[in-house]
Amino acid sequence: MDNVAIVVDDLDAAVAFFAELGMELEGRGQIEGPWADRTVGLDSLRSEIAMMRTPDGHSKLELTKYHTPAAVVAEPANPPPNTLGLHRVMFAVDDIQDTVARLRGHGAELIGEVAALLPSRPRRHHRRPGRTDRLTRACRGKALSSH
Repeated sequence: MDNVAIVVDDLDAAVAFFAELGMELEGRGQIEGPWADRTVGLDSLRSEIAMMRTPDGHSKLELTKYHTPAAVVAEPANPPPNTLGLHRVMFAVDDIQDTVARLRGHGAELIGEVAALLPSRPRRHHRRPGRTDRLTRACRGKALSSH
């Protein structure tokens, strides 16, 4: 996998949010023109992207702010976990309470409560909603949207 893209309303806030999770800004740029129209499938596309690199350097997160055409809001704003499409971007953190406190400074709010992972299961095999899932579901909140 090269990258996963997330459409955001406030690019600077989204960059700050994901930097707080340990991601590094690799670069920013304007995307427009016939090549972009064909690649994305929108006419008269004009967007700005920020490419964030994961701390291990193996993956990237592309944050995209559409100027034209304007981004549309999906309904409902917080769809249930069984909704088709991208469900989560999950991060492993060393100190969940500290991470939540830092992300609250960027407008993030928890959805539900923090739940600990089962100690007998390695993180890489965790598939059920847990503390990291609850934290990253908050990414759909205020840090990525001005709504």
